[in-house]
Amino acid sequence: MKAMILAAGLGTRLRPLTNDIPKALVKINNVPLLEIIVNKLKESGFDDITINVHHFADKVIDFVNSKDNFGINISISDERNLLLDTGGGIKKASVFFNNNQPFLVHNADIISNINLKKLYEYNLSTNAAITLAVNKRESDRYLLFDDKNNLTAWENKITGERKEVKMQTGNRRPHNENRFGYCGIQVMHPRVFKYFPDDSIFSIIDFYLYIASKETVNCFFINDSYWQDVGTIDELKTAENYHSKL
Repeated sequence: MKAMILAAGLGTRLRPLTNDIPKALVKINNVPLLEIIVNKLKESGFDDITINVHHFADKVIDFVNSKDNFGINISISDERNLLLDTGGGIKKASVFFNNNQPFLVHNADIISNINLKKLYEYNLSTNAAITLAVNKRESDRYLLFDDKNNLTAWENKITGERKEVKMQTGNRRPHNENRFGYCGIQVMHPRVFKYFPDDSIFSIIDFYLYIASKETVNCFFINDSYWQDVGTIDELKTAENYHSKL
């Protein structure tokens, strides 16, 4: 099975740790985030992984080489010349996902005990173009889903901004909508590539809202799993307490 780790970000919220190293090599209990995620993917059956790089790209590449590619096939999607945002990063890496099988995408700053194989198998069982791991939590931004777990909108709780999926039957809101936080892990089918915009740089969230009018974009609940965004110093410390017990 194939997967991608989004590791090209600048890690600005983790400064000063990321002044000299990329976010993916920030450590939890002396183990780099990238190593934790690669090992979790391996344990879940993913043996072909693509990593996109930009900030201190050479250090990521050198680290992967020092680990002998963790004994699996690892490819690098090079964004050193231009940081492409989440959507653009996946678009550039699309050449690595040409076997017409779904692939998993995992943010480099997420620590969890989510059953990634179950997430992948759920996507297969529903034949969705995209399946997003979500949970019920307080957040500044939400993805909204109808009672059939299909994406309907995105909301910014702070600004009140709302972006809706333009449904085939018009832009009518469902009677019931459920607000969830996106967990930075998803499964995508390569058929989504034909819907990518011509732009090189674009947000994956905006793409979800666009493609959801044409294909199924559904959600996979992880409410019973441990999950932690480690994008800040405080969040990193919280994750260290959990990871030390593993």
